[in-house]
Amino acid sequence: MRYEQYIGVDLHKAFFQACAVTGDGRRLWETRWARTAEGITAFLQQCGAPTIVAVEASTPTWHFADAVAEHVSALVVVDPVKTRLKAGFAAKTDQLDARRLADAVRRESVVSIYYPPRAIREVRELCRSRHALVQTRTALLLRLRALLLRHGISETPRQLQTARGQAWLTTLTLPPQAAASVARLSRVIGQTTRELEAVTADVVAEATGDPIVQRLQTIPGIGPTLGLLVRAEIGTMARFPTAAHLASYAGLVPRVEASGGRVRYGRITRRGSPWLRWALVEAAMHGTKRRDHEGRWARRLAVRKGALKARVAVARRLCEEIRAQWPR
Repeated sequence: MRYEQYIGVDLHKAFFQACAVTGDGRRLWETRWARTAEGITAFLQQCGAPTIVAVEASTPTWHFADAVAEHVSALVVVDPVKTRLKAGFAAKTDQLDARRLADAVRRESVVSIYYPPRAIREVRELCRSRHALVQTRTALLLRLRALLLRHGISETPRQLQTARGQAWLTTLTLPPQAAASVARLSRVIGQTTRELEAVTADVVAEATGDPIVQRLQTIPGIGPTLGLLVRAEIGTMARFPTAAHLASYAGLVPRVEASGGRVRYGRITRRGSPWLRWALVEAAMHGTKRRDHEGRWARRLAVRKGALKARVAVARRLCEEIRAQWPR
């Protein structure tokens, strides 16, 4: 489809720079606006019809996209990693970035990314919030154990975040500053645990009402929390024609260097959704415990390659099971 205006937007925290060009590359206008409701309204008034707007994916992108998507003919959220806008250019300014983005979308040389609906983004926020609390509590527990070890205490309850573990901490005899540090960490761990329990209850409630998550829970290793996280990060399976595409999005495929007839496979790319990769690797920890063909394969692989490599391979294989269970 041909558009009257091809607009590139260089988005920042406080403002955005926009440039519009015609189908033959002639520049129509370029302006900077504050990233406020008034600024976005003024920007939309400049957009004629039909118009396509391209904006690079960054932290404030979804808020901006929600505000303009219904008022333009098309919106493209550009992958900044796969779209090389600055290759060969020595200068980089906001104005030049907007011009290059407008010209790239005019030439159809941009790689777009998935623009998830608000409902999916809400579920992502819920799951990612829980994941952040898990990481925070784990870091606090490690710091607490390191503090105790510095004072010669190596035998501790397995779960210091429980009521029993917290009560055990109050029985310790430590120097004044160490005791104060333990008390502070204990209080923060207790509060983090309570917040984690509350958000986990919300996750389980959300998972219970989602038919896709119910299907995913039939896969060994995937429960309601991991199932909802996988469901939210994938969004729609139509994005991934094969399990290999899904594994690539999770960053679980190896880097490949092929030249002169030689092929070398390196470490996994780790590109894509870090939350999906984490969920798949967590689920893969149960791979060697399975009693089916997949479990026997995982155990043989663990013996040959080691537990860590086997876990990544199992996570990659889980993508096939997820695609098979995902409703068509």
